[in-house]
Amino acid sequence: MTDDELMAGLEALKGTLIAVATGGPRIQEVNDVYQRQFALVAAELARRGLQNPVTYGSLWDWYGRWSTGDLPTYQSRRDFIGNLINPFVNRIRTGRAEELQPTGWQRVDRSVGELRDRLAPARNEEQFQAVGLLGRESLISLAQAVYDRARHPPLDGVEPSATDAKRMLDAYIAVELAGGANEASRRHAKSALDLANALQHQRTATFREAAMCVEATTAVVNVIAIVAGRRDPQ
Repeated sequence: MTDDELMAGLEALKGTLIAVATGGPRIQEVNDVYQRQFALVAAELARRGLQNPVTYGSLWDWYGRWSTGDLPTYQSRRDFIGNLINPFVNRIRTGRAEELQPTGWQRVDRSVGELRDRLAPARNEEQFQAVGLLGRESLISLAQAVYDRARHPPLDGVEPSATDAKRMLDAYIAVELAGGANEASRRHAKSALDLANALQHQRTATFREAAMCVEATTAVVNVIAIVAGRRDPQ
């Protein structure tokens, strides 16, 4: 199977998955065709040593997923399937996976990479919560990499513990992005941090909340890496 044929097969799976979940054909009318297409794509991906981004071998499996309640709208189902398949199709098209620019802080880079890897196969509340916990660990590693107590006094006078990422990063942002010229940047960094912190501590989680947690956490890491000079041209 050529790359074009594989991409066409993935797009066909994507189209069917979206169609049956958004008022299109009934599952029993198209499931046989879908399963045959799935088997062809799965076999080709296995031959290439690639993990199949589509985990629904039957449309009834997909029905069980979208009917759990956290994908209530047609658009949320389109987005969910698109987020599963589109990056993979792009990887085949370009010959490379979408890469995150490393910060050089090894623990931070490792945890952010794992954060995205954990989100892709997450299917239930416990797995979504695990994404949030890993996001929290990412920010703790980030804070420990940049925080200097002598330079970044806590804003509220409370000494941050070794795992108090929010207090450490708030202090870092206030000092390193001080001044009126940096007000917009400071506000952006603070908003991303507040969102990441709030999502990481939710006891109930959906795919969308977990995905937002990943993006907010990544945004904080990217902003701090830029401020710290880790993205300056060599």
